[in-house]
Parts: sequence; C-alpha cells; structure tokens
Amino acid sequence: MSFPEDLLADEEEIVLHLRGHWKAVVLPAVVLVLAVTGLVTAWVLLPPSEGGRIGLLMVAGIVLYYGSRYGVGPLLRWWSTEYVLTTERLLVQRGMLARERRDLPLERVNDHVMTQSLVDRMFGSGTLTIDSIGDQTAVLAGIPAAQLVQNTLYELIETAPAPVIEDPAPAADRG
Repeated sequence: MSFPEDLLADEEEIVLHLRGHWKAVVLPAVVLVLAVTGLVTAWVLLPPSEGGRIGLLMVAGIVLYYGSRYGVGPLLRWWSTEYVLTTERLLVQRGMLARERRDLPLERVNDHVMTQSLVDRMFGSGTLTIDSIGDQTAVLAGIPAAQLVQNTLYELIETAPAPVIEDPAPAADRG
C-alpha cells in the first residue's frame, strides 16, 4: 500500500497506513464463489434447448445482480478505503473513481472510543470513533489491531504541540 507523499506537509511522517481488516472480505468472497458455482452448475445442468437458454439467462441475471451487489461491491469498497495516521493528522480516503478524503488534525481530537464485538476481539479488530472540536467525527470501521491504533493515536495526540490561540482583540483595547 503506497500513499502519495505529496499529500503530506513538511516534516509530516506516516505512522500507520491501514486498510480494513481482512475479515471484511470473507463474506463477499464466499458470495462470489457461490455465484460462480451457481452459474456453472446452471450452465452444465440446464438442457441446450430454448427453455434451457432462457433459464440460463435468468440464472445469469440473478448471479450478476447478487454477485455484484454482495460480492464485488463490498470488495471494491474495502480495497478503496484507506486510513492513514500521520504525526499531524488522520486521513480517511475512500473511493476509486470518485475519491473522498477527510483530514482530521490531531490537535483538534478531543475523544476517541474503540468498540469491539466478540468476533472483533477474536480477530483483534475493532471500530475506532474519533470526535474532534467542531462536531467532526471520523469512524474507522473494522480496522486491524484496533488497540494498537488507539494507543498510537493517544501517544501522537499527547506529543502533538498545543494549538496556538490568538486573542482577536489587541492588548490596548482590553480595559
């Protein structure tokens, strides 16, 4: 997995570069295998008559719909979603043709929560919800090594420089 270095600021370094946990591709892969198996079975078992061809076209249509919706679609979403944690921000990037990228500066993070189901705990994955100042929330769903990511995020937030808040009123105007 490579991430374009030109998106990073000066002296900003990539700490973690993640994709969703591999368990997210198991069910779509099973759907694709079942879809191909069903299509091949229909092709072999249906008679070579006109009724058999109509039946094969119907099976092919059903397989194409369910295979693309529940097989190829989730696989492409998994493949095209990246989570990048740098020394200064969290980047969430989604999409292949149309791309959406969210940047969340670490200095604005005020809360992060990790949730794990029983299956997540068995695989070491989890969902990390990161809240920031200004009601901006980033959800990193199904990330591998969720506890490590949360600990790394905490360490980066603690070592990040505090934001400089400037007083808009000049010192002479204060009474």
